[in-house]
Amino acid sequence: MTKNTLIFNNPTGMSKCTIFVTGKCNLACDYCYIGKKNSKMTLPVADKILNFMFGRLKEGERLEIGLFGGEPLLEFDLVKDITGRIQNHAGFDPDRVSISVVTNGTLLTEEILAWLHEMKIVLCISCDGPPEMHDVHRHFPDGRGSSAVVERNIQRALEYFPFLPVNAVYSRENLCFLPKIVKYLIGIGVRNIYLNPDISADWTQQDAMTAYDVYSAIGKLYTDYHMRGDPKYISLIDNKIVSILRGGYQSNERCKMGNGEYAFTPSGDIYPCERLVGSDEGGLHCIGNINDEFVPGRNCRTISCVATNRECSTCGIKDYCMNWCGCTNYHATGRYDMVSPFICASERAAIEVAFQAIEELKKHNICLSHHLIGSPFSNIVASACEKAGR
Repeated sequence: MTKNTLIFNNPTGMSKCTIFVTGKCNLACDYCYIGKKNSKMTLPVADKILNFMFGRLKEGERLEIGLFGGEPLLEFDLVKDITGRIQNHAGFDPDRVSISVVTNGTLLTEEILAWLHEMKIVLCISCDGPPEMHDVHRHFPDGRGSSAVVERNIQRALEYFPFLPVNAVYSRENLCFLPKIVKYLIGIGVRNIYLNPDISADWTQQDAMTAYDVYSAIGKLYTDYHMRGDPKYISLIDNKIVSILRGGYQSNERCKMGNGEYAFTPSGDIYPCERLVGSDEGGLHCIGNINDEFVPGRNCRTISCVATNRECSTCGIKDYCMNWCGCTNYHATGRYDMVSPFICASERAAIEVAFQAIEELKKHNICLSHHLIGSPFSNIVASACEKAGR
């Protein structure tokens, strides 16, 4: 793999921070990009992280703080302690700072859900679809599938969080079943669906050729639900519609690895993205440690937010493409600035399907104003409230 040379000068300030509460996990997912460790963050390290984050937050800028793992709910008391420190920090502003917890969904209880709801924390659950797909990769160490408990807890969580985001990772094995996965999630009550490819998979040219037909089927589901007056948020389509209507990805939507996005591990090591932590051994991607005096640029290598593939420079749809996602590129090609053939085909297919969805929705006079302002999910909330008579 070709190594990159990185410069981090933080010109855009802080916008996203991921705090690894623990390196432990109760599942053994096949495609997990995080090396499991019997570690957890200490409160003194958490305090240093918060001072670092809030100290770089510019006036008027929003900050997303994600509590991550491993499985963060294995250390629920620590999650509560860190949340208290965030909300009691002098720099905390509830109108500008959001807190989220990403979980595999196996440990949720009424107590945890009630507390998350009371603290106004965004909950995100991972679920790869119906049992025959979810359990292939997301299983317990002894091989037992986790789908039954995850489905039950998603439905329980929806009582507290009606617009609960659910993240489904699709692999080579289930790419062609993505429409079925979407239907399953909608069938159990999910309205907020994020679809992401397994970035560690060895995607093939055949997979690339399959992407358009699969995404087209999802696009058809998407427009059908909108025309029924029951819209769903599907990241694969909605994100591209926003990008198209706004003339391309805005600067604040692009990758900020090490320039506004950081991940902090229990050891105190700092990485430019949570998907680059790996086994947290302070190697290739590590850009410092919170216990030291952090100087941006020290021991760094460079991340470009512009793909260097020759074909990207002349591509007519490059402004709508996520060719700048450095962590995805790195896992596929070994370079932050080099796009893989599958991601190229996937992005091209998603953009084309989004163009078709726009035309179909306009044909039926369905308003896209929320997409135009970069907030497509507001359309889902507004529709649900209208149905509820609010």
